[in-house]
Amino acid sequence: MGGGGREHALVWKMARSRGVEVLCAPGNHGMEEAHLVDLAPEDIAGLLAFAKSNAVDLTVVGPEAPLVRGIVDAFEEEGLAIFGPTRAAAMLEGSKAFAKEVMLAAGVPTARARTFTDPEAALRYVRQVGPPLVVKADGLAAGKGVSVCFTEDDAARFLREVMVERKFGDAGERVVIEEYLEGEEVSVLAFTDGREVIPLIASQDHKRAFDGDEGPNTGGMGAYAPVPAYGPAVADVVREEILDRVVRAMAERGIPYRGVLYAGLMLTAAGPRVLEFNVRFGDPEAQAILPLLETDLVEVLMAAVRGELRGARLDWRPESCVCVVLASGGYPGPYRTGMPIEGLDSASTMEGVEIFHAGTRRQGGAFLTDGGRVLGVTARGPDLARAVELAYRAVARISFPGMHYRTDIARRGLLGR
Repeated sequence: MGGGGREHALVWKMARSRGVEVLCAPGNHGMEEAHLVDLAPEDIAGLLAFAKSNAVDLTVVGPEAPLVRGIVDAFEEEGLAIFGPTRAAAMLEGSKAFAKEVMLAAGVPTARARTFTDPEAALRYVRQVGPPLVVKADGLAAGKGVSVCFTEDDAARFLREVMVERKFGDAGERVVIEEYLEGEEVSVLAFTDGREVIPLIASQDHKRAFDGDEGPNTGGMGAYAPVPAYGPAVADVVREEILDRVVRAMAERGIPYRGVLYAGLMLTAAGPRVLEFNVRFGDPEAQAILPLLETDLVEVLMAAVRGELRGARLDWRPESCVCVVLASGGYPGPYRTGMPIEGLDSASTMEGVEIFHAGTRRQGGAFLTDGGRVLGVTARGPDLARAVELAYRAVARISFPGMHYRTDIARRGLLGR
């Protein structure tokens, strides 16, 4: 369920499993691999009734909001297989304060932090510790409720937006203020059945709107995988000291975590530190990771739901993958929709290229823009340099009025940082 680029990548990958028919609610018109179902991810009752009446064997949840609202609990109460954490477990993303509490209790390395419900108290703390620091809305904010503040004025402005003006609604009832960490940022996802943990290859997202990591935060302007800075020694530490510990800690709390666990990490000089947890596939990280996965995705997801991940393994193409997001002009601020998209057929015929639709709609025989992030142009190559080259050659074939994108996706990886 879901209708963005992440969901298109999941649909594309699952449709390659033998004997599988994929339905997507609501999906988008670019998902030629799926039958579309006119139900919103927030319509838990409608989705549950549809899954029961159509004998759906497995439901996979794309976005985080239905997970935090308890869609997994509702499906499991009816005996239906669904991949994702329960409402209580999904609070690892639904509340940054809860996630921080779990990490500290489990001995997971993370940034020092304080939680506040009073904006004046939060501002006094900012003045006490001084910048740089990171201010986060406690609840769900579509990946945009975080600000790295290099001055007191920056922090005061963001606190006012979040806690007083309620830019992110109820997500701003509390804020978490963290120490600023320096290093290489990576995303590590792992499948878990509540006991076993199987990490995927690491990826790197590009959150800022413009080249050089400038401009406002977005939902993600591109990603690449694997990450050269994330070697085997670091991977071992992340699995043992972060992923395993969190899954074990949740089980000990009587809140077993099943699904995909996303750890946003900073690789500091003192070792990896957790910036945040998400409880679903990353977007656009999924677009860069799934094209490299050779293992049957549906079989892995079913094993996780059944508690049978022990002994499972993931096989990967010995290649690199790059996803470049094409966005509407003005994104992440106000933007226009309904712009005609040219060049899709030409780009999609290139060997090694996949076009994942995120914010499009079909009108007649043409595709129009219908969102902030419009397309994820994704390319595989034998190494990172050639994957980058192919992705941008495909981007050059596509156009729509106002289109903008970053030209430096994977540059840090190319520099070996």
